[in-house]
Amino acid sequence: MEISNEHINDKFERAMGEAISSLLFQPPPPTFIHPSRHIWLKTSTGSTIPAFYLDRSAPVTLLFSHGNAEDLGMIYDWFVDLSRVLGVNVMCYDYTGYGKSRGGTGMPSEENVYADVDAAYSYLTDTLNIHPSTIVLYGRSLGSGPSCYIAEKSALSNSPVGGLILQSPLLSAYRVAFNFRFTLIGDKFPNVDRACNVKSPVFVIHGTQDEVVPFWHGQELFEGVGVEWRAKPFWVLGAGHNNIESVLRQTGAFVDHLAEFLDIHVKARTDWKGKKEVLKVQDAVERAMQKTA
Repeated sequence: MEISNEHINDKFERAMGEAISSLLFQPPPPTFIHPSRHIWLKTSTGSTIPAFYLDRSAPVTLLFSHGNAEDLGMIYDWFVDLSRVLGVNVMCYDYTGYGKSRGGTGMPSEENVYADVDAAYSYLTDTLNIHPSTIVLYGRSLGSGPSCYIAEKSALSNSPVGGLILQSPLLSAYRVAFNFRFTLIGDKFPNVDRACNVKSPVFVIHGTQDEVVPFWHGQELFEGVGVEWRAKPFWVLGAGHNNIESVLRQTGAFVDHLAEFLDIHVKARTDWKGKKEVLKVQDAVERAMQKTA
């Protein structure tokens, strides 16, 4: 029986894909937040995934895509604090196969992750009527994949998001697993190929001692973004993959850099702050006139 090269290649790609998936997706034992805080989203692949939305009545909304070994219960308290300190609305969601998600294949995959983030993004834009230009995508580690996917998709539809934050991002899955510096057929989360199509300000954060996704991933992804869309990157000296926030906790530099990016590069935020300053001046003038009347 003759076996074609195409058949061999298909089997090789499937085997590679399964091996990569086992590395990419490592759902922790489910952690929980109070059911009253859940939003349930139906995805195009048949899954029902949990999400939460923190409404601060702010001009900017972060849509956060988490890493491969965390779920909503593990990040809820952090984002309650971050949304308050930064003065932003926040939406976070779980991937299929994570947390309390159910239905569909029940397994995390690249296809499911894209369907998951599509559902979360649609909830913001279609259900809450939040304009894309006021949405800042924020992806950590694996979450850089769905974040770059939406950033590219929104740009190609001529309705780009307001910004893109990438923390410890990967160029692509194969480049992490095998240290490749080129693209192979069947690669997953090819952020390196999407970066050039993004038409939103991009802020890259990466630890120089990252032991999971090497530092050069962040560097090369930054270089792949169009020059006009590059915000100054934040290379965190001595930080690894999972300790950037803790390394910078004492100085507050992590939150300061996020706030600086929003204040300088996200138009919805800068316009809002400008209006606040105008109103402050107007109020001061009116009070001065009342005193002299």
